[in-house]
Amino acid sequence: MKNTLTLATLATAIFFLWEYPLLYPLKILVVFFHESSHALMALVTGGEVKELVISPQQGGHVLSRGGSRFLILSAGYLGSMAWGALIFLLAVKTRWDQWVMILLGIMILTIAVLFARNIFGLGFSLAAGTLMIFSGIKLSEAINDFLLKLIGLTSMIYVPQDIYGDTIARSYLRSDAYMLAEETFGTAFMWGCVWILASILLIIFCLSLSINKKA
Repeated sequence: MKNTLTLATLATAIFFLWEYPLLYPLKILVVFFHESSHALMALVTGGEVKELVISPQQGGHVLSRGGSRFLILSAGYLGSMAWGALIFLLAVKTRWDQWVMILLGIMILTIAVLFARNIFGLGFSLAAGTLMIFSGIKLSEAINDFLLKLIGLTSMIYVPQDIYGDTIARSYLRSDAYMLAEETFGTAFMWGCVWILASILLIIFCLSLSINKKA
């Protein structure tokens, strides 16, 4: 019960602070997860990553060559949701918080060094990765646990809103869904609905698992 109340309080705080600058770094981190998912999927499917860019306006892009366009385009929103869900569940279900934070920091630094090609994106990623490693090494399990839950929940809350805004409310935008519809079938609105349904189901799954205490 205490764990559930804590998570509900944290989720409520994120919701009400959504438009405040306090959450800006976390939103940029979710954008990093989004673009990194495109890049990693390009590599996994045999493609090549030319550049990864993150802008201060909470946007970004990845230029890649080769690989599966269907999986690469689908990986952005669904990948950032998967990052958030995995981080959240590791915080809720394990006692590995410090190691998870260190590993997350190392992954972010690695992706940034290999692919980031603009000053803002590289600077943010290097700062975020370094601070995560510092947190994992120097701060307590309780603090790292809180930070991981905050990152995971923010990502899970941000992604459905982003999908809705980019692919449903403004389906005319040249979003991932728009390009996917051009290269396969259907419409941006259709792919947006598919992705937002998948993200909501994943959120429900994660929250249902979080009811139980850590192992």
